[in-house]
Amino acid sequence: MAALRIYKEDLQIAKSLIDRDERATRRYFYQQYYPLFKSIYDNFYTDCKCCKEFMDEIYIVVLAPSKITGKCQMENFRGESTLASWLKTACLYYCYNKYDLKKRMPIYEPLKHDPEKKDEDDDLFGDRSKQEELSNPIDFSGMNRADVEALLSMMPNTRYRNIIRLLYLEQKTHKEVAETLGMSMDNYYNKRILAEKQYKQVCRKEEANV
Repeated sequence: MAALRIYKEDLQIAKSLIDRDERATRRYFYQQYYPLFKSIYDNFYTDCKCCKEFMDEIYIVVLAPSKITGKCQMENFRGESTLASWLKTACLYYCYNKYDLKKRMPIYEPLKHDPEKKDEDDDLFGDRSKQEELSNPIDFSGMNRADVEALLSMMPNTRYRNIIRLLYLEQKTHKEVAETLGMSMDNYYNKRILAEKQYKQVCRKEEANV
């Protein structure tokens, strides 16, 4: 019976990634394994807008600690295959689950709207509806709270930071956020748009440094 080969160098790379070594993360995860991620992104279903977003998703999937065990998936890598093969399996499993979820999503008929019928609340909430159209909601799914808090701490405006934390992390309603921060609703909706914009600017800046 042939002896099992252990890929020691790949084990060391995995350990560096688990330890959040920035240099190793940039060199291996985002550079060396880029062709692997790009190939899967081009050939399998994901709901990501670009390959970089897909890579970030996989990074979270394999390296974010489990709420139950406190360990990340990559800690299960034992070097019995190359790390590239292990990552490929993780990516394909992720894509298959995404596609399966998409197939199981119910299909809704579009809402019918009569342009001749004027809603009695149109005048009252007309301006607010326009503000909501300018809003760019933030998706925190797949991120752990520690990483989100780290990004929030980089936001230069304290009020904007509090809006994002109260609205998205503490799941407060718009009215509750406005009351907590002592803001009128009109002022709140304006500031919320700016807060979301500033948060995403911080995210883009961090991605550029990876």
